[in-house]
Amino acid sequence: PGEDAVDAGAEASVAAGGDPDTPDDSGDSGEFDGFDAGFVYPSRLMEGAVVDERLGVPWVNGREAVLASRNKAGVLAAVSAAGLPTPRTTLVSNPVDESVVADAVASFSYPVVVKPNSATRGVGVTTAGDLDSLLGVVDYLNLTHDYRATGDKSYLIQEFLPDARDYRAMVLDGDYAGAVRRELPDDAAGGRWKHNVHRGATARGVELPERGRELAERTAEILGIDYLGVDLLATDDRIVVNETNARPTVDAATKYEPGFYDRLAALIRRTAGEGE
Repeated sequence: PGEDAVDAGAEASVAAGGDPDTPDDSGDSGEFDGFDAGFVYPSRLMEGAVVDERLGVPWVNGREAVLASRNKAGVLAAVSAAGLPTPRTTLVSNPVDESVVADAVASFSYPVVVKPNSATRGVGVTTAGDLDSLLGVVDYLNLTHDYRATGDKSYLIQEFLPDARDYRAMVLDGDYAGAVRRELPDDAAGGRWKHNVHRGATARGVELPERGRELAERTAEILGIDYLGVDLLATDDRIVVNETNARPTVDAATKYEPGFYDRLAALIRRTAGEGE
């Protein structure tokens, strides 16, 4: 079932191949030769907890991995502390007085990027061209945060890199597994700068420079996440780690390195074995 209808009593199996209801032809027992494993923890954490309790299966990316990658400020702090380049960023623990916001942005050059710390798919991310605009954005964030289900009220103020190329690099079990460049179509690019696929951008497979591959692998190593999408921004003179996603979308494995799905299947098998 999808996330809208989690079956709290379901038992899930991942097969080596074929239909779970069909006996495996590779053995003489006539029994299904499969294993139990979770892939990535549900984004709806409460439902994920139900799955955890009912199934008790190991996850490739469990709850802690999803929470760690979703915490944008935490990711940037961790990779920056390890010496990796990141966009200049300040975390604001909201709500605070306007004077605190003014002090936080005083050393930045406008426009700046403002983004909720825990949102995904580019939700709530905007730019502000001056202090009054920034404070207005914060007002809207405060209204949104009155809805308690959003939880994390903090937000980031970040330098704006308008001409940066946007890449999503994939890391599987510690090794680089390919990358896509996310671009808006020509007829939609005017005045727009968000390159999230969920915002209409397209993703095409590219050969990522060696430096980008190194940054992606190091980011996954630092966070301790086996299956990770690492978002990189590249300009003519720098490349930085911007965000991560422990629930990355793969629309076509052909956009990534050869054997992508085989490597992913091997990781799932290993995870299942560790849970036995």
